[in-house]
Amino acid sequence: MMFRILAQVTMVAHFLFLVFLVIGGFLAWRWPRVWFAHLAVACWGIVIIAFPLACPLTYLENYFRDRAGQAGLDEGGFIDEYITGVVYPGDQVVTVRWIVVAVIAISWAGVLWRLLRRRRRAGEHDTDGGDDNR
Repeated sequence: MMFRILAQVTMVAHFLFLVFLVIGGFLAWRWPRVWFAHLAVACWGIVIIAFPLACPLTYLENYFRDRAGQAGLDEGGFIDEYITGVVYPGDQVVTVRWIVVAVIAISWAGVLWRLLRRRRRAGEHDTDGGDDNR
């Protein structure tokens, strides 16, 4: 029973990881330090698509499923098992990947815009030329 629960927890963690991949840049609008974690997640996403690597979370879920006496995930891993064909049609994988890239790019552009705006405001306060002892 414990391994079955651990497999489910791993599945939820994997799903949350993918959610963070998509929306993490927008979270960085509010919490700028989140951007560094989002950069790492986005880089991992690129690596996992570009190279035939197995995701450690997929490996972990398969390990727990095996110990619980359940079948492991398909060869395609988490996304092929739970997302493709459920969240979007199976023949739209490439389109969905490009949409995710666009969403990330938009969120990062927003992070950059907010950073530049914040720096501009800080510069205006530093060079206001007024006497602070009024």
